[in-house]
Amino acid sequence: MRILHLNLEKGWRGGERQTLFTLQGLRAAGHQVALAARAGGPLAQRAEAAGIRVFPCSGSLALARLLLAQRRSHDVIHAQTAQAMSLLAFLRPVLRAALVFTRRTAFDAPDRVRRQRWKWGRADALVAISQAAAAAPRACGLSAIVIPSAVEPQQADPARVEALRRQFGLTGRRVLVTAAALSPEKDPLTLIEAVHRLRADHPDVICLHCGADGAAADAARARVLALGLQDHYRFAGFQGNVGDCLALADVYVSSSRFEALGTSVLDACLAGLPVVATDVGGHREILDPDRGLLAPAGDDSAIARRVAWVLDHADAARVMGQRAQAHVAQAYSVPAMVAAYQQLYGRLLRA
Repeated sequence: MRILHLNLEKGWRGGERQTLFTLQGLRAAGHQVALAARAGGPLAQRAEAAGIRVFPCSGSLALARLLLAQRRSHDVIHAQTAQAMSLLAFLRPVLRAALVFTRRTAFDAPDRVRRQRWKWGRADALVAISQAAAAAPRACGLSAIVIPSAVEPQQADPARVEALRRQFGLTGRRVLVTAAALSPEKDPLTLIEAVHRLRADHPDVICLHCGADGAAADAARARVLALGLQDHYRFAGFQGNVGDCLALADVYVSSSRFEALGTSVLDACLAGLPVVATDVGGHREILDPDRGLLAPAGDDSAIARRVAWVLDHADAARVMGQRAQAHVAQAYSVPAMVAAYQQLYGRLLRA
């Protein structure tokens, strides 16, 4: 099969990693793959380094020109972002390929869902990365296939791990790690308040927050200063290899208010870490019933109590982490994800 994936995101987050995983797996299975990606962006650079053909695009207009020029060159065109699917929906009448859209979000205002229905319905197959991400399309009468995102073990670089330990003063501390952009939907302010509560009974605790700046960055840094948490909450910025940060952790924490799946939680589970996460979206699917601890979104007190339990019950928490590790290794593997997409593409082309 000749397969073109579309992803013009400027950064490197879960969706971009999944795009690259899928392309690499499809190519290994013998298919001809290509990628339209943001010119000069991290996805384009990593795909090129992996030997994948990349069509660099500066924006939606450039992508539209590419799709028109390539409309007879591909059997499947797969939009990995909502922006790309919007473009495919408008170009649907002139495109000969089967169109696939992978939905990676689970926050839906009712009026927005109604507006999105037309666009979603233009795809020949709508894929959701979790049951939570599938809920909105199904609620408006569309079929959605669930193909979960996948993770691979993130190998840590010992030298980099030690450098981070020294840089952020982690020696002799019990370390919470979160990997999330400083954006409102990731809710760093609630996590900061939880750490503030924790330090009263666990004065050796420290949170290492790995993630790029976003719209909540200024408020998060200001709150750390206001609470005098500088010795208990450190901003590490974006880290290219999350495995280095996970190697430092005693517990992984996610305070997201919305999460279609949560690949950072998957990474932590695959590393065998005990996880405390908010009871939203895909977190529930990953951690229920006994593979992690869930807390209500926005409830810093509940998050603090659950992290305290992990810190105070190390043996039981370790067993919990091992259960999650075994589950994620089986249910969220890259080969399983790639095989599911390969089967989907084949069904569309045979139809």
